[in-house]
Amino acid sequence: MNEKHLHTRRIKMVHVKFPSIMVYRDDYFIRHSIAVSAVILHAWITHKHNGDLSARWEENFLHAITKNFTLLKSVPPFERPFKDHQVCLEWNMDYIWNLQANKIPQCPLENDVVNILSFLYASSGENTGIVKKFQRFQNRELEATRRQRIDYPLFTISIWLYLLHYCKAHLCGILYFVDSNEMYGTPSLFLTEEGHLHIQMHLVKGEDLAVKTNFILPLQKWFRLDISFNGGQIIVTANVGQDLKSYHNQSIIFREDFYYNDTDGYFILGGSRYAPGFEGFFGPMKYYRLRVMETEQIFNPLLKKQLADQIELYYEKCAEIKEIMSLYVNSIQQDDDNPRMCNHKNYYLDLIAKYGRLSTCRAFPWGKELKDRYLNLFQVLQEKDSSNVPGSQNDSVLEVGGRIFEKAVKRLSGIDGLHQISSIIPSLMDSSCCGYHKASYFLAVFYETGLNVPIDHLQGMLYSLVGAQGSERLSSLNLGYKHYQGIDDYPLDWELSYAYYSNIATKTPLDQHTLQGDQAYVETIRLKDDEMLKVQTKEDGDVFMWLKHEATRGNAAAQQRLAQMLFWGQQGVAKNPEAAIEWYAKGALETEDPALIYDYAIVLFKGQGVQKNRRLALELMKKAAAKGLHQAVNGLGWYYHKFRRNYVKAAKYWLKAEEMGNPDASYNLGVLYLDGIFPGVTGRNQTLAGEYFHKAAQGGHIEGTLWCSLYYMTGNLETFPRDPEKAVVWAKHVAEKNGYLGHVIRKALNAYLDLSWHEALLYSVLAAETGIEVSQTNLAHICEERPELARSYLGVNCVWRYYNFSVFQIGAPTFAYLKMGDLYYYGYQNQSKDLELSVQMYAQAALDGDSQGFFNLALLIEEGATIPYHILEYLEIDPTLHSSNNSILQELYERCWTHSNEDSLSPCSFALFYFHLRLICNGILHSTWIYILGTFLVSIIIALAVQYFQSVSASGPPASVSQLSSEITTSLANPADGTLEQEEAIPTNNLEQRG
Repeated sequence: MNEKHLHTRRIKMVHVKFPSIMVYRDDYFIRHSIAVSAVILHAWITHKHNGDLSARWEENFLHAITKNFTLLKSVPPFERPFKDHQVCLEWNMDYIWNLQANKIPQCPLENDVVNILSFLYASSGENTGIVKKFQRFQNRELEATRRQRIDYPLFTISIWLYLLHYCKAHLCGILYFVDSNEMYGTPSLFLTEEGHLHIQMHLVKGEDLAVKTNFILPLQKWFRLDISFNGGQIIVTANVGQDLKSYHNQSIIFREDFYYNDTDGYFILGGSRYAPGFEGFFGPMKYYRLRVMETEQIFNPLLKKQLADQIELYYEKCAEIKEIMSLYVNSIQQDDDNPRMCNHKNYYLDLIAKYGRLSTCRAFPWGKELKDRYLNLFQVLQEKDSSNVPGSQNDSVLEVGGRIFEKAVKRLSGIDGLHQISSIIPSLMDSSCCGYHKASYFLAVFYETGLNVPIDHLQGMLYSLVGAQGSERLSSLNLGYKHYQGIDDYPLDWELSYAYYSNIATKTPLDQHTLQGDQAYVETIRLKDDEMLKVQTKEDGDVFMWLKHEATRGNAAAQQRLAQMLFWGQQGVAKNPEAAIEWYAKGALETEDPALIYDYAIVLFKGQGVQKNRRLALELMKKAAAKGLHQAVNGLGWYYHKFRRNYVKAAKYWLKAEEMGNPDASYNLGVLYLDGIFPGVTGRNQTLAGEYFHKAAQGGHIEGTLWCSLYYMTGNLETFPRDPEKAVVWAKHVAEKNGYLGHVIRKALNAYLDLSWHEALLYSVLAAETGIEVSQTNLAHICEERPELARSYLGVNCVWRYYNFSVFQIGAPTFAYLKMGDLYYYGYQNQSKDLELSVQMYAQAALDGDSQGFFNLALLIEEGATIPYHILEYLEIDPTLHSSNNSILQELYERCWTHSNEDSLSPCSFALFYFHLRLICNGILHSTWIYILGTFLVSIIIALAVQYFQSVSASGPPASVSQLSSEITTSLANPADGTLEQEEAIPTNNLEQRG
């Protein structure tokens, strides 16, 4: 720089060249121009002797004697000009490019705000929760912003919570991210034992950092938790109530870089296999993926406000009941000398009072108003034997709730039990408040279906949520089904449905191996199936007695069937594991049947109803395996895995059993790969584990199905692409095998067989509302059989509701489709006719192989209806090959006859015969020969008539014109010649058939 000219202002033009992708539109050569949001142009001056042209610009910039910058205005991609490349394209390429040159693609409407949860979720505090997974943005700018912020997160979470208790474990999950390596990511929010919020973040350098708030979260109040993450700063705000009164606010600053990639894994709300959830409820949740929001800017109201208020009122009322029980238990425990309340109607107490020392009654501070309000509760307390009061207050409250419920159900089981519903509602409410949530499910069903009470969906939702929060299995099934189908004012939400179904599905295998509780095997028994109904029995039934007789005589098949019926509670027989084990032992030791030997060995291994005997069990297992039973081969692998920790031998037996088609072996091999202990294989292999789990699931293995369901929900394995609907279907399949549901189904079936219509309707409704298809069709059948009963007690259209529910289930029976087709065709009560839906129902029945479906479709065509093309394609009937109605009719009648299970003289065969007969007749009537024959016959008649009149005129006087006409008419109408009469009969009969 020349210092002599410093005072002189000079301008030098510097040409800056930008890349074409920043300046021009896409064309044939520039295929991917970039969207530029901001351009900063830096300029600087350095001394000539200091400047090094080979150095990087950053180094020269640091040594500059002056520097400046300016912002340049960016031009959106589709407002830029096309670049003149000075190249001529071939005419065909130029023409193709010009067709799309001026088209502006439309980006999908997308923003960074996600409604993670829009309805209330009942968290039971167990190891299941809601799984959410986020994909990359389709919008390029949003996706670019997301990638830029991986090491500097800017996002906000707003969530409504209602806590019943603080965490009963070390940490309870609220919301946490699990990455593709199954490790906690950013963010992870947990509840502590003391009520603090535990916040954990994953750092860029690979470590984790955690902090907890200096305030505790409120109990039994709705509050909104707003957490914003701005780089290394976290701001936590808790606001209580609908009006968001400020409760606590805390700012936490970290000096570490967080790693944040919300597409490399999945979020969990509540519990999972990594951490339990908290006990309470989740409300609406919003997630701002790319923005830091203040509380005032966040729009996340507490939806379903009335329902949220009802939850608060419910727990306020229940707190009063628990206070009564607390006082009762404390008083009893402090007064061991007088353990019983004043009940002078007890004869033995009267004797003690008369001949022993005088009893004194403890005074309880309960006024008349309180006793009247909780009449059932105080009656149970008065009858309760205080010497057997459990040590835990919670156990005592639950026991009282169970007694209240049992008394209520006993009234419902009478001949006119449904009459009693309105009067036992208070008892069920008290029982529910005591934590006995079978009562909660009863109340939910009563209010949702209007079972002898006015329909109240709000109360139905309340008790369904309360029951699910209390781990009531039927309540969780009910909520899972309602969210799966999106019915009864519940939003369609497969992730939410999965949370409920997976909870029960996880418990199902554990329940099956629990010998206590009201459980029964879930059997698919339809009330329309007379053959299945005939084999239902009881311990004094003919079928059971015959099996027992054959088993006593040494019939191995009878012994095994009898043992299974008693062990699982099948075919109407009450569950009796002790008796079942006796038959297993008898069959194993006497008949040498491999299946019985194996069953008895498993019982001895696990000690189910009998003392464990591992030595004898191993001998029996080896004997059954030697007889070629694949279950026993798998059992040997299980023995070496569980008791000997010999994974080499375990894998050897499991591979052999897997080749024999054993699904348990497939599952066990998957576990070896999942745990990383498969012999000769280093580390875990989730992909192979998933393949074995899938094979086991296809064979009906429950745990294998659960793993597949989880994989489909998380989408963390390439072999299991994320599919929430499929995950729900698999979890639902397992959950509906739960023994507690089976018990209700069995009670409904037994009541039906005993003609106890009130009880049959009650338990059928309870089972049907869980969403199991067999109970829905059975309930609809009962309502058809006893329409006056359904109309008198149910507030819903029973036949329509439950047949309609059933046809949306996987594996629905064809008669349900046919019934719904009829209801749509004729209309039902307040439901209007819908021919298109009727055709769809008949078509589905036909596709499932029901001949009646084909027959009904053909009848609709006969009546003039038109089958839509998409239905014909659905039935694999090509419209181009069957363009006419006759062609379609023939195809439908032929399929009807092919699928008919009856004898050759079925309605389908008659319909097909009549159809072909009509085709023949129509062919004859419309042919040229019939007209030639008719003309010939008429000619003969005229010739004979002329000959006759000529002979008459020759023998007699001439007749008048009128007489002649009359005679001609008479002779034509009443021919005297028998041959002529026979000839005229031919076209007459044909015309009658044609008409």
